[in-house]
Amino acid sequence: MHEYVIISGKGGTGKTSMTASFAYLAGQSVIVDCDVDAADLHLVLSPRIVTQHEFFSGHEARIREDLCTGCGVCHEVCRFEAVHGILKPDGTTGYRIDPIACEGCGVCVRFCRVTAIDFPEKRCGTWMISETRCGPMVHARLGVAAENSGKLVSTVRREARRLAETQHRSLILVDGPPGIGCPVIASLTGATKVLVVTEPTVSGEHDLKRVLALTRHFRIPTAICINKWDLNPHMTDRIEAVALESGARVAGRVRYDSGVTAAQLQQRSVVETSAPSSRDIVTTWHQFQEAS
Repeated sequence: MHEYVIISGKGGTGKTSMTASFAYLAGQSVIVDCDVDAADLHLVLSPRIVTQHEFFSGHEARIREDLCTGCGVCHEVCRFEAVHGILKPDGTTGYRIDPIACEGCGVCVRFCRVTAIDFPEKRCGTWMISETRCGPMVHARLGVAAENSGKLVSTVRREARRLAETQHRSLILVDGPPGIGCPVIASLTGATKVLVVTEPTVSGEHDLKRVLALTRHFRIPTAICINKWDLNPHMTDRIEAVALESGARVAGRVRYDSGVTAAQLQQRSVVETSAPSSRDIVTTWHQFQEAS
């Protein structure tokens, strides 16, 4: 089983458009959207949800106001300013915990004298298995202000592998998150190879260097693709040189093309249209498959 991960140094480089096109070209692979903080692959592939599951991670403190004596110890020990005083209906002072500010450390639970604070698992989001025209898709949605996106990414990838084994599919395509943080690391672990989508700008070069350092650290074969390369050919040459010096291969160049936006509005991948850039993406797909 092969697992290809498509990532980028920052958002907006065309990573998801590339993944959607690869999914169409691959034909019935298992597709994974690991950008759980801002998932958007579903906007192109129009998945039909088959199963949906809640994702729990960490804990969240909740004060039971009927048991709270208003002693204020929880307010004193909280270092995240998550505990706030309130006026109860009977005129006495009570306390309430802001779920957005609560870090789930449990200190208030430990020091409450009347055990008036519950500490249940925190619901952080949902993950789904869906059907698309390009094959099954595993994706997720992180809750508002929720953390632990790295754990949710790991859950999504684990389910994708299980699905691939169950359905005897030999390829998993992963739309990874941008950047180099925890969710990206969770997306890369165990990958067969990585494609980094970048753009011909100074910031694109800077971000690419950071991503290549990350993939080099994990010793994952890496290739790059420069999107909108024709907007700055000189910078494109420079970025390709940086990639080669870092041990990465150049899988392709994709021209600037308004047809990409038109395809998105139609909820189609670029290679499902007659957009000029579709030829570039097909070439990139073949060269990426050959890269080692």
